[in-house]
Amino acid sequence: MEQHDLHHEFPEYRDQIHVLKVSNGHFARLFDDYHILNRQVVRVEINEDVATDFELEELKKRRLKLKDELHGMLKAVAAV
Repeated sequence: MEQHDLHHEFPEYRDQIHVLKVSNGHFARLFDDYHILNRQVVRVEINEDVATDFELEELKKRRLKLKDELHGMLKAVAAV
């Protein structure tokens, strides 16, 4: 199974992830939301939770939207 946590998705931003988690409340909330969604997706994919194909796709879309927003914040901090 593919790893989707942010440290695996963006290993080049490991330091920025840590800095933003402790210094930016908005980033910390999005980070937590992302990981909650990621755990939900994994639980459905390994059949621990039940969801329709549509529900799984919606979870994945929400996860991707959060990942894009988090990536944008990481890029902005890295550029400074």
